[in-house]
Amino acid sequence: MTHLLGGLLIAHPFLLGVLSGPRPRCRGALRGSVPVRWRPGLQGPHRQWGRPVQNDVVTGPGSRGSIGSAGGPVAVCFVCTGNICRSPMADVVLRHLASATPVADGSMLADHLVVSSAGTSGWHVGGPMDPRAQAALQRRGYVDHGHVARSFSTVWFASTDLVVCLDRGHQQTLLSLARGHAGDERHDDRLVMLRVFDPRAGGAVDVPDPYYGDDADFDACLEMVESGCRGLAANLAERL
Repeated sequence: MTHLLGGLLIAHPFLLGVLSGPRPRCRGALRGSVPVRWRPGLQGPHRQWGRPVQNDVVTGPGSRGSIGSAGGPVAVCFVCTGNICRSPMADVVLRHLASATPVADGSMLADHLVVSSAGTSGWHVGGPMDPRAQAALQRRGYVDHGHVARSFSTVWFASTDLVVCLDRGHQQTLLSLARGHAGDERHDDRLVMLRVFDPRAGGAVDVPDPYYGDDADFDACLEMVESGCRGLAANLAERL
């Protein structure tokens, strides 16, 4: 895995936010990254999320394990490239769904979550959500909660229970950062793909980047985000 991750970072250094200048013109998921399978129910070092497995396809949630044993709220962070399109939309959607999803003790899922988002790059840090993403959310009845873009920090791995990646490029970048920061694989099981929670995904694992698209691309992106977040909310509610 090390050499594969190294190859990814050499091929796509902009994912780490180390290059300045205009955002690269790319559409859809990054090519050349290694598919990762998420195996729910395996015991991890923090909560029971499972471990990424190299050279396999991504499968959906299967067996469930409790995530409530560690106590306190569950921290969920969505990650995309610039933190102005996909991940903030997912942040807004999950917050909305959590406010209407009951859990076993009669409370709402929102009472047990801390939801946030970030990017693998720093191009848009301090800026608002892309207005086209805001418009797509508004068309579906969602409200932007005052999003401010930020880049993901490696110090967050220790305090984030679930890092939800929007495409495989983000997951591979964060795997490399996590292992470099910790010196081992202790954080691997926290990195999952949003679309593994969507039973309608049909094996697709990436939410394509709508940045260079039009309103239709943003609407399609939001639809994928909604489907994944519905499954994620149900999964979280069952595990609490």
